[in-house]
Amino acid sequence: MLRVQLLLGALMSNQGKTYLKFGGATVLILFLLGYLAYTGVQDSKSYYVTITELHKLGNGAYTKRLRVAGNVQPGSIRRNGTHVQFVLMEQDQLLPVDYTGTEAPPDTFKDDSQALADGSFGHDGVFHAKALQAKCASKYAPQQPGNQMEAAPTKTMTKGPEHSTMIAN
Repeated sequence: MLRVQLLLGALMSNQGKTYLKFGGATVLILFLLGYLAYTGVQDSKSYYVTITELHKLGNGAYTKRLRVAGNVQPGSIRRNGTHVQFVLMEQDQLLPVDYTGTEAPPDTFKDDSQALADGSFGHDGVFHAKALQAKCASKYAPQQPGNQMEAAPTKTMTKGPEHSTMIAN
């Protein structure tokens, strides 16, 4: 009888060790997944600021990933493959930008276009962009009063007791 109890105790302790190993591995995997999710969010987080706000950030501007928008100063674009240098304007504020992304700037990126640079502000006073977006100013301008299209007639549904009909107004 003593021998059976010792054998059962040995089996239970091996089974307990197995559960402990799987439990520890599960906790470790969950911890690593949580860590990867947290660091991924931190790396992709960026703050949108205007050029004026960027200059007011002080030393905080050098440590954050930022997005800055403005109009491209006419004549400031210098291209060399996918590397582009230009100046963003916002009222009387200027910001030199150095774009070194892997993709060429969009076709809509030209003088006087609205641009959004995503990157970091360097101690050299230049914004180092890794991503660049541009909007064509004329595409987003309000429609001229004489250029409006005529509105199409609206259609309404009415339901009678026996069938439904469509009436054009």
